[in-house]
Amino acid sequence: MKNSYPSFIIKIFYFIRYISFCLWPKFTIEFEFKRLVGYKLHIKNPVTYNEKIQYLMLYWYDPLATICADKYLVRDYVKERGLGFLLNDLYGVYDNADDIDINNLPNEFVLKVNHGCGLNLICNDKNNLNWESEKKKINKWMKKSHYYDSLEWVYKDIKPKIIIEKLIKTKDNESLNDYKVLCFNGEPRSIMVISDRGTETMKVDFFDTDWNHINVIFYGLQNSMLQRPKELDEILEYSKILSKGFPHMRVDFYIVDGRVIFGECTFFPAGGKVSFEPIDYDYELGRYFDITNLLNKN
Repeated sequence: MKNSYPSFIIKIFYFIRYISFCLWPKFTIEFEFKRLVGYKLHIKNPVTYNEKIQYLMLYWYDPLATICADKYLVRDYVKERGLGFLLNDLYGVYDNADDIDINNLPNEFVLKVNHGCGLNLICNDKNNLNWESEKKKINKWMKKSHYYDSLEWVYKDIKPKIIIEKLIKTKDNESLNDYKVLCFNGEPRSIMVISDRGTETMKVDFFDTDWNHINVIFYGLQNSMLQRPKELDEILEYSKILSKGFPHMRVDFYIVDGRVIFGECTFFPAGGKVSFEPIDYDYELGRYFDITNLLNKN
């Protein structure tokens, strides 16, 4: 839905969509898939990356996935896997924005809710923040369910929390690259890199695990000259550890002045509705995506 639509129209759309999903989940997902991806979904015999994501959304369940998708509880998961040193500094956890004392926070911080996607407040200077206005917005976020928007079951049972962490930035205030490692059954296969995020020149690139650039367009702009990070082997190893035991997980990292920092875990990137150009990469990623055991059970 376009942002130009009135908010009540958007709410009605998502409500009807959710009711449809509850009554006819397979039909709803097939309809949405065709509308957004552009080709018919073969749910009984999934081949592409997108198709297999849809299959997991319908037929796979692991309660640990909900913990990993929770941006607060995932911290315990990372610690249990022996990687607590990758976690960003945590300033506080809250159930309501009214409980936050802005005076006790550093001048810079990032605030986000644990149960959503893209609901973040990046504060570079709290003195320039209209905190009363921000509190109202944050409390609205707390009432919002990403599950109803995306139909991704991992978000359904997450108890909403507000988390405030250290604002990640380099010493030179350079734009941070976001390294997203696509793992299949515990094996990293592709690295998606977002650079110049938050600008009109934001770029998305794909690399294989040897840092060979893959000429596929997910977003309009690319930067094929991105340098291989010195910490690449570390990122790949950490991805293996965190994704072990799952048919698919995308593990996100930042690198700040030589330090690797964990971002988040995602199981259904873009809801399994990624338009790759050319479409061949959809099939290539699908070949890495082995769900044979799941298919035999259903």
